[in-house]
Amino acid sequence: MLAAMPSPLPRPAVPPASPVPSASTAGGRGDACPGALRLHLADDGGLARVRIPGGVLDAGQWEALGALALRHGDGDLHLTSRGNVQLRGLDPASGDALGRALADAGLLPSPAHERVRNIVASPLSGLDGLGERPVCEWLRALDAGLCGSAWATGLSGRFLFALDDGRGDMTALRADVTVRALPEDEALVSVGGERFVVADAHAPQAALRAAELFLDAAARVPAATRVWRVADLPDGSSLAGAARERLAAEGVATRTAVAGPPLPEAASPAPGPYPGALAVHVPLGRLSPTAWQEMARAGTELRLTPWRGVVVAGPAGDAAARLAAAGLVTAPCSPWPRVGACVGRPGCARARADVRADAARALPAVAASPLPLYWSACERRCGRPAEPHADVVAGPDGGYLLSVPGRAPLLVDPADPARFARALRTPAGT
Repeated sequence: MLAAMPSPLPRPAVPPASPVPSASTAGGRGDACPGALRLHLADDGGLARVRIPGGVLDAGQWEALGALALRHGDGDLHLTSRGNVQLRGLDPASGDALGRALADAGLLPSPAHERVRNIVASPLSGLDGLGERPVCEWLRALDAGLCGSAWATGLSGRFLFALDDGRGDMTALRADVTVRALPEDEALVSVGGERFVVADAHAPQAALRAAELFLDAAARVPAATRVWRVADLPDGSSLAGAARERLAAEGVATRTAVAGPPLPEAASPAPGPYPGALAVHVPLGRLSPTAWQEMARAGTELRLTPWRGVVVAGPAGDAAARLAAAGLVTAPCSPWPRVGACVGRPGCARARADVRADAARALPAVAASPLPLYWSACERRCGRPAEPHADVVAGPDGGYLLSVPGRAPLLVDPADPARFARALRTPAGT
């Protein structure tokens, strides 16, 4: 076991009035990811993406987001595949008011860093008694370290950190830097396919060093090459080795991750009750005003998941019934958790179809699929999951192309669920 030494990380110190930085390094190579202050103009109006590190919100912050959606947008809260929240249908002139309100709610500790606070974390950590240890301290330290580091503004809005409490639910998300709790007060740090071990007290520091060294490596790549994530670096870029050297210079011990049996992986939490929590799935990630208002009353803390769900900590006794009545999934028997989709028409100019409506129409066919389904309105496949899935992509001439790993693509029609189900059951190799 590695000895843990005190290593305090800086706290966020950028005031709410700080200007948004100009794009630089990895973030300046065509990265157009929207943020809370940098709105994206979609067909249905302005779009703001509010980063929620670890997906953790209190009820007041959740209500603040909902109030902003009603005041400035379409009234709905849209969950992303990284546990963040999008506001859509915004008046582009509402950016300043939006930023002030988010800062007042504690959701914008550093405007200069708001697009780089991409951190997912085990949503049931510390609630159900599983995992090696809670990740809440890691989450606070990592977010503070990002917001307190000038170099971190160079990260792209796509760079992703994952904090896994040991149960393995973050492993399949293919984050750029993943920290996983191990027994004996240690942590496994994974970056660029390489791994090393540190004392758990140094896990946030190790994640920050890996991200900082990613920026150094990205700066050496020709400017014409887009380097937004670790996977974009040329082969041979050893970020793990460089991070271990940097940590050693700072007095932090590391060790090589010993090869052994694969660590177990866990799936997303199924909808339903857990000790001290209620897991809820949000169909297609869209919460109506009625749904998000009921969610705000459901518990003391909300944790958004990377699977477009919400874990309600300390739920009220009748929360499940009220949330189900609002159109949310609170029991494991629903097919909705196995279905995802991009926004489609009318919100996106590139969209060829209203994929959300078509996904709902084809819902009876989902049981026939051995894999979850993800519906995309064009070949960009925005928001598709990292985990294995069946790809359903709208074609230029109507209809959809169904692609399943190991099988030739098929044309399908969501208006005919029975035929769609037969296509999903078609054996591999046919």
